[in-house]
Amino acid sequence: MIFCKSVVPYIYSKLQWVLLCCFLFLAHGENIKRSDFPDEFLFGVATSAYQIEGAYLEDGKSLNNWDVFALSPGNIQNGDDGYVAEDHYHQYLKDIEIIQSLGVDAYRFSMSWSRILPRGRFGEVNPDGILFYNKILDELILRGIKPFVTIYHFDFPQELQDRYGSWLNPLMQEDYVHYAETCFKNFGDRVKHWITINEPNLFSQMAYQIAKYPPARCSQPFGDCPAGNSDIEPLIVMHNMLLAHGKTVNLYRRYYQHEQSGSLGIVLDCQMYEPLTDNVLDQEAAKRIMAFYIAWALDPLTFGDYPSEMRQYLGNQLPQFSSDERKFIRNSIDFIGVNHYATSYAKDCVHSSCSATANRSIKGFVDTSTERDGVQIGEPTGIGSLRVVSRGIGEMVEYLKTRYDNMPMFITENGYSDPQVEGEVEDAIQDFKRIEFHKMYMSSLAQAIRDGANVKGYFVWTLMDDFEWAIGYKIKFGLYYIDRQTLERTPKLSAKWYQDFLKNNTQTPTIRITESVQYTADS
Repeated sequence: MIFCKSVVPYIYSKLQWVLLCCFLFLAHGENIKRSDFPDEFLFGVATSAYQIEGAYLEDGKSLNNWDVFALSPGNIQNGDDGYVAEDHYHQYLKDIEIIQSLGVDAYRFSMSWSRILPRGRFGEVNPDGILFYNKILDELILRGIKPFVTIYHFDFPQELQDRYGSWLNPLMQEDYVHYAETCFKNFGDRVKHWITINEPNLFSQMAYQIAKYPPARCSQPFGDCPAGNSDIEPLIVMHNMLLAHGKTVNLYRRYYQHEQSGSLGIVLDCQMYEPLTDNVLDQEAAKRIMAFYIAWALDPLTFGDYPSEMRQYLGNQLPQFSSDERKFIRNSIDFIGVNHYATSYAKDCVHSSCSATANRSIKGFVDTSTERDGVQIGEPTGIGSLRVVSRGIGEMVEYLKTRYDNMPMFITENGYSDPQVEGEVEDAIQDFKRIEFHKMYMSSLAQAIRDGANVKGYFVWTLMDDFEWAIGYKIKFGLYYIDRQTLERTPKLSAKWYQDFLKNNTQTPTIRITESVQYTADS
């Protein structure tokens, strides 16, 4: 049972503490505690630059792709933008104090390309951008918190889009390598874990297939955009990202790794897929969609080429790597970053009728859904396609363990989005379901580690409610509530729970909840 005693410099109401203690007292199910994980296992929290920094035109930063995207009505829900965001740029010290108070081992954050190189390789390094991230790194190191730095997390200088079309053009590879090397030169003495690119599989589809992210390109049947090709452009974008990654890793290993002793990985959106039925066709479809979504990036970076499943269905549509390119992308990751939020069902579309968007080679002729025979795969969250299915995180690391020879893995993001909460701040911070979520997913992960999965760390998404891209501020993932008017940070009950889990090594029961859908730690 968790020890209900405050050890944080924030004041909760007596009612909140009573609610939290009673909630945990009445909970039943498996227990999870920090000692269930290896001694060297890292726990942390994660954020990204555009989602929290704000200060969008201060101290030399240029407009980036999201700044411009947000200007067009309808691109972001409620007309939201990241111009102020959580004002982390001005309140970074307060936020690092909050991070330290949680007792985490590590903090994953990203750097803003447009803050460091406002014009890409066509301009000078911005000294104020370098100073800002130096201050963050120095504070983290001083407090014993390991920095995990994402070099590129969806945002880049708008000038690169205007000049040559950004990721659709091989020139973007050179701009990315220049930016990454700038980071190595200025920060590499303190950063031992670099993440080159965040979720290239998700970004390529969201930006170039369904037009939800900038530059919002698509074609029918995925959408009615003024420009784009939803069947081809995601493949080109991924290809350029993989080559940019490979060139960057090759450069780091040749010129920086000996002195800086860092490691480099890539982070993927790691949705898990299960067959809709026991039919062998659906079983094959589930394997196929995993290849089309996960192995699409990891096979080239491990084995030197795209998965055979993609070659079979895409043929010449899939770009080719030259022999030299295969050499420098093969074995170009030291670890796999796993962002896990969802588990869905997969249905074969080769031998059966499916929706127009599923019945495409780019999708591997696989349809995905969260429902089987009228029953949802898991409890709803604030995002319709994300359901609570705790077994999925264990299944995902097992898949990666098997396909990639148990390469080191970090759960770089795992988090729960509340269904939209209407009401007072008190309602928003009593986030019992977020506590349930993390305990259940941790329990599943701990079992996978006991079964041999080489997982080295777990990062909660996210530290505080933030700008969630095209959804804006409507969806809340944070351990801390942000008042949109004052930007005051208020800890939710989940922040207190995570702190106690990390500092006290107390047993925290995994909850079993039953609503419209039955969902347990074993579901």
